[in-house]
Amino acid sequence: MTDKATQISTLLTPTVQSLGLELLGAEYLPAPGSAVLRLYIDVPADAEEGRVVGIEDCEAVSREVSAQLDVEDPISGHYTLEVSSPGVDRPLFTPEQFARFLGEQAKVGLKLPQDGRRKLQGVIASVEGNTITFEVDGAPVAVVFDNIDKAKLVPDWVALGYAPAKDKSGRDARPGKQAKKHPANKQTNKPVNEQKSQPK
Repeated sequence: MTDKATQISTLLTPTVQSLGLELLGAEYLPAPGSAVLRLYIDVPADAEEGRVVGIEDCEAVSREVSAQLDVEDPISGHYTLEVSSPGVDRPLFTPEQFARFLGEQAKVGLKLPQDGRRKLQGVIASVEGNTITFEVDGAPVAVVFDNIDKAKLVPDWVALGYAPAKDKSGRDARPGKQAKKHPANKQTNKPVNEQKSQPK
């Protein structure tokens, strides 16, 4: 997070907690004319099983936070407030959040280049204090948390059921989804794009 986003997140965390929710972090995106302040909220880790953030939670946080920001006034000029659940490509804002998702894939943008690159994608292998180690292309890459600009999880679309599992040859491995073999010399006169004209 930027310094401004960290400042705002620290300011608003107690307000969000008072609503029985957790403020994961904030994104502050300055722009000419109007900035964007995006807050990511979630249910606490110890919340009842099955509870998820709903639109009513986002609306409640938006109301309370807007009132606080009007009083505290940490942002000069016009801005748009957005309150969102983390989604499947959950952003990661703290070392503790990285630790919570050990073994998951993450995509990371760096403030300063490391080993000649500003971006990396790999499995979160370990978190020790302020150092997060990723496994990238089979090799460990240790990154100091303060050098991370943005990070988010990479969804496992197969596990979520949104993408087909692949076999070793890269084909769809679901039962009944294998490509059917066609006779070698079978010809058809059916056009590829069949168009039907409707009577006027």
